[in-house]
Amino acid sequence: MPTGDTPSPSPSTTSLAGNRLGVASVVFFIVTAATPMTVVAGVVTTGFAMTGLIGIPVGFLVIGAVLMLFSIGYVRMARYVTNAGAFYAYIARGIGRPVGVGGAWIALLGYNALQVGLYGLLGSSAAPLLERWTGVLVPWWGIALLVWALVALLGQQAVDVNGRFLAILLVAEVAIILVLSVSNLLHPADGLISVEALSPAGLVGPGSGAILGLAVLGFIGFEAATVYAEESRDPLRTVPRATYLSVAALALLYTLASWAMTVATGTDDIVAVSREQGVEVLFSLAGAQLGATVANLAQILLITSIVAAAVSFHNTVARYMFSLGRDGALPSVLGRTSSRSSAPRAASAVQSTIGLLVIVLFAVTGLDPQVRLFFYGGTSGGLGVLILLVITALAIVRFFARGTFTEGIWSTRVAPVAAVVVLVLVLSAALVNFDGLLGTPPGSVLPWLIPTIYGVVGLAGIGWGLVLARKRPQVYAAVGAGPEAAPRADRDGARAAGPRVQR
Repeated sequence: MPTGDTPSPSPSTTSLAGNRLGVASVVFFIVTAATPMTVVAGVVTTGFAMTGLIGIPVGFLVIGAVLMLFSIGYVRMARYVTNAGAFYAYIARGIGRPVGVGGAWIALLGYNALQVGLYGLLGSSAAPLLERWTGVLVPWWGIALLVWALVALLGQQAVDVNGRFLAILLVAEVAIILVLSVSNLLHPADGLISVEALSPAGLVGPGSGAILGLAVLGFIGFEAATVYAEESRDPLRTVPRATYLSVAALALLYTLASWAMTVATGTDDIVAVSREQGVEVLFSLAGAQLGATVANLAQILLITSIVAAAVSFHNTVARYMFSLGRDGALPSVLGRTSSRSSAPRAASAVQSTIGLLVIVLFAVTGLDPQVRLFFYGGTSGGLGVLILLVITALAIVRFFARGTFTEGIWSTRVAPVAAVVVLVLVLSAALVNFDGLLGTPPGSVLPWLIPTIYGVVGLAGIGWGLVLARKRPQVYAAVGAGPEAAPRADRDGARAAGPRVQR
């Protein structure tokens, strides 16, 4: 698309395509990133098995309420900050540019762990199914590479093409979850529908912090509405509507599905059954109630949900890289988009390369793709996003505290401060129970090493932000500004003209 005074399309631009996505399309990106089928089949049963508590349905409601509280200030600030870098831009504008760069580096690490980790789950889940159904043994990495190629191709396409692809997969995924949930409620283990798992008492116990940490994983991606604000139709309405709708829908879906599972197995037996069957609980119930065909269909939709999430997270990570490149905090080549599709082509290619390298590394070394790539990567990535939520919540408080705004005190003062307090408590609970979330044996270094890595990466990003402030002040001035800066880069990547922003 033309930029500046250029009369015709050039090979690349520095703008994403505007006016492409409506509320429904943004919701598809958000909900598919949350992988509802994976959460219902895997996270829910892991929560029951790991903690011995039956309160995970309540845990989803609690986290949903917390994220709704956070979203009040989050979407209100979106009126003043429109940037594909989302958390990065919020932190830069609320706390300061160096901290914003540090937050961006944490975001890149966390979202990469989430996105690339999905290839491990995909391959390890699909390979046994293919062998059982066809008799052909396909290595996990062969399946992962096939999906990687699809994700890489879609990453270069227009954003609305991705949205239509995700819509098809998501509708089928949510539909099967609802069908299985209703079936579970119609087949109660004890002949009566028990609501014991919906009582707050079911969340009380030594594992309550772990349950809340696991519940957070079910909502990862809810924040993506602001990532697509530049590409949305009427973002002032699209961003808040998509955010609120996604959080509410996910909370209700997870609560219904996890409660229905306790009804079908029996509230007193759900923990033991989860420990014995793990991910297979949902599918064994489907097979017993609705037959093998429905159970097989549910397993297929589990695979497609992972594919959809990989596509969604790829788009999110690519837009973070694009935003940083456009602002000058990363090489400017990452801040260019295709004149044909307006997709962040260079950033998308880099993200695809990272995924390919990780798949090849795990294939060559023989490391367990499900435990070491998906479970460790996904849990670590979830922690990174939770850290970002806390920092962003602080940034929102500071942003509204420094100026005079027409919005009411509830959305600019009370709700943001309350969100900080609650999110700090949730993060603390997750860190205390991080060894349980990872499932590592006693004495493992991972429960403290992973949070430490995030701390080091964040500090390194802050350091780079300070370097920019001292050596490249024009670039530093554009950090977090997004499309307002209208950046242009010369050969050495420095700004040819100052940004049209203040701060």
